[in-house]
Amino acid sequence: MINSYAGLDDTEVVVAAARAGADVVHGMYGRRLTRIDKGAGDFATDADVGSEKAILDVIRGARPEDAVLGEEGGHQGTAGAVRRWLVDPLCGTLNYAAGTMAVAVNVALCDGAAAVADPFGGDIFFTDGERAHVRHDGADTPLAPTSATGLVDVNLDPPFPNAPGFRAVELLGHPGFVERFRPRVLSTTLSPAWVAAGRRAAYVTDGGDLSGSVHFAAGIALCRAAGCVVPGIDGGPVGPGGRGLVVSADAGTHGQLMSLVSDRDRLVHRAILPRDRRAERTFGPER
Repeated sequence: MINSYAGLDDTEVVVAAARAGADVVHGMYGRRLTRIDKGAGDFATDADVGSEKAILDVIRGARPEDAVLGEEGGHQGTAGAVRRWLVDPLCGTLNYAAGTMAVAVNVALCDGAAAVADPFGGDIFFTDGERAHVRHDGADTPLAPTSATGLVDVNLDPPFPNAPGFRAVELLGHPGFVERFRPRVLSTTLSPAWVAAGRRAAYVTDGGDLSGSVHFAAGIALCRAAGCVVPGIDGGPVGPGGRGLVVSADAGTHGQLMSLVSDRDRLVHRAILPRDRRAERTFGPER
């Protein structure tokens, strides 16, 4: 059989992989799903597993020497591989299992191309690491972040490793927040992609270092390439030692949000707050 992926560059590989996963997620929607218990109230479904398999088939066909970290399958591939792919085959599993179409498929090459697919909207948001576009019906359009909508998505899915210093739910009730923005709550990493595309003004989530997370790596890469402002909730860089994520469409929105976050979170005391490393490693909005 001819390998149709071998001749693709990394950007087209990541787009093809995200599309393959999204096709599975779309095709299995509404069916009776088998749940796979992951403990602590978390679970996967056969749609998660099927999507990840489809994504891995593309990556293995195109880049057989690369390693992969998958949400469901864990680490796979050559142990000493220089390159590694991060795969979240269905971000929003609980939404999906409940018959809600608010889900995403995330695929990212570490320090390289990345894509976030919307299985039901038909959009694939992607970056080659420098520029960001959305592909819809075969046409590519550059992403242009803007805060014009005033909509801000806040992830309220537990755990909350930075509590009591930072509580996202308290941000929603801050008088300054509701005066300047329109809050939305959405548990899927479509949200960062929507910021990059100008459909949201910002996105806020708790967490630890999310830069290497299968849930967030693609969205972070996409937003950076689109020109968004992408710090942690303490204003520091996203990376080792980082705390959560605040993605803003522009510097003005970033300044407004950070002033509100700082007013609520008292992160000046973070040195004395306990750090739940296990929570940071497992944090994600996929439930």
